[in-house]
Amino acid sequence: MSSAAWVQLVALVALLAVTTPVLGSYLARVFGDGPAPGDRVFGPVERILYRIAGIDEGREQRWPVYARSLLAFSAVSVVFLYGLTRLQAHLPLNPTGVGSMTPALGFNTAISFVTNTNWQNYAGEASASHLLQMLGLTVQNFASAAVGLAVAVAVIRGLTRRRSATIGNFWVDLTRGVVRILLPLSLVLAVVFVSQGVVQNLHGFRPAHTVEGATQQIPGGPVASQEAIKELGTNGGGPYNANSAHPFENPTPVTDLLQIWGLLAIPFALTFAFGRMARDRRQGWVVFAAMFTLWIVSALLTMQFETHGNSKLSELGADERAVATQAGGNMEGKETRFGPAASGLFAASTTGTSTGSVIAAHDSLTPGGGGVALANIMLGEVSPGGVGAGLYGMLVFALLSVFIAGLMVGRTPEYLGKKIQAAEMKLVVLYLVAVPVVVLSFAGASVLLRSAVSSAANPGPHGLSEITYAFASAGNNNGSAFGGLAGNTDWYNTTLGISMLVGRFLLIIPALAIAGSLGRKQTVTPSAGTFPTGTPLFAGLLVGVVVIVVGLTYFPVLALGPLVEHLGS
Repeated sequence: MSSAAWVQLVALVALLAVTTPVLGSYLARVFGDGPAPGDRVFGPVERILYRIAGIDEGREQRWPVYARSLLAFSAVSVVFLYGLTRLQAHLPLNPTGVGSMTPALGFNTAISFVTNTNWQNYAGEASASHLLQMLGLTVQNFASAAVGLAVAVAVIRGLTRRRSATIGNFWVDLTRGVVRILLPLSLVLAVVFVSQGVVQNLHGFRPAHTVEGATQQIPGGPVASQEAIKELGTNGGGPYNANSAHPFENPTPVTDLLQIWGLLAIPFALTFAFGRMARDRRQGWVVFAAMFTLWIVSALLTMQFETHGNSKLSELGADERAVATQAGGNMEGKETRFGPAASGLFAASTTGTSTGSVIAAHDSLTPGGGGVALANIMLGEVSPGGVGAGLYGMLVFALLSVFIAGLMVGRTPEYLGKKIQAAEMKLVVLYLVAVPVVVLSFAGASVLLRSAVSSAANPGPHGLSEITYAFASAGNNNGSAFGGLAGNTDWYNTTLGISMLVGRFLLIIPALAIAGSLGRKQTVTPSAGTFPTGTPLFAGLLVGVVVIVVGLTYFPVLALGPLVEHLGS
């Protein structure tokens, strides 16, 4: 890799090292039981919202009530957003006159943004009005991220409270997540983006005349404001079809670095918040270490695969060397201003979270690079995962790890002083199998359907990778895609929408049930039989459990897709 690639990676790691404890400490105080920074500013705003909505902020909820509130909010959000997609042709702020979406596409889009997936079977500048972008998609970028935050905080409360029947108030957690965290951070980041040249206006297409005498249509739109929450909320749905590869969304190396930081910042900071709220910072650092290990390994692998290129092309005379006039490596599907290393870093980061924004065509990654991106998604949003979803996903793996350790060495399966028993393990298993079942079932059905197979642009192993990537991305609420799959069909719009629902809510409900079950328990005093969980040994065990569980689940399809393609390239 070039020195510039190493500088970008080191700068990103340094930025995360600085912001993780600062932002994590703030998150812990916002969702803690005591006073929080900004109470004088945010408190009156929140109380007005509670009064309008009829919410008693001092009344906490049991986990079933918390879950029902979350599901009701999400259901209303889906209906509202679906209505906007179907009626946008008749609504204002539509300067380019785009038409309404079809029922299947509207269904897919509404579910996609409400579940924090942001899968897009459409080109943003050609299929979404400014009103839909602002009132529909951007609002859901905030709301869906805040829902994930709320669930993560509820799970932390379940782990840390003693004999508590409640895990918090969903409406309060949702409001605080938006008002105190996502809005302020997005405002600052959007202003920085505008200063770097990211577009922010209400224009439609404007004609521009090139030096060769041709006419080109230049799109406008409220881009910077959506771009900020797109990354900070680990959403990924960009206003333009090229996403963050578009120069109006991501024009400079500074914006590129900040976009990668934005999608990683809150997931990593939540681990520090977890340690603070658990009153044992070692526990937070263990989770951070596991997430960081998975992310940095995948980033280095993808960057190496993309910078080395394809030896078969070199044999045919293609020059893939890095010299002064070219970046070298695999440049197919990449922007020349970013190059293969930066594209690999972005790809590993966006698939390690549930973001889905891209600066390169993932379908054009090398087989090895594309395989790492696909495996990242299959990890289930834990490296470091989406806002909230990454933390509660890794905590589920932590419960599985202490249970496995207990079986292997005869230690008592305990986590943070709570005994892990049959009730919790049944919920853990449900959490872990729900997504693989729907991903592999729909991918298998698609391979058998001639009409579904015809949507894949490539035959053989790469075509299988395209189909599998689509359902893995939807089921794990990522949203990125192998562009070789034409997903805007009734089959894919419907099945991908179902996958998104399963990947979001059939994981949230077991996670909240685990929180409720553990919250009712009394903590036990550590004994000689207690397996310590605040150590590097447990961090290594946690990483191993994640890799082994995912490997056992998905290795056959990975072997038939990316691995076969890599060995044959």
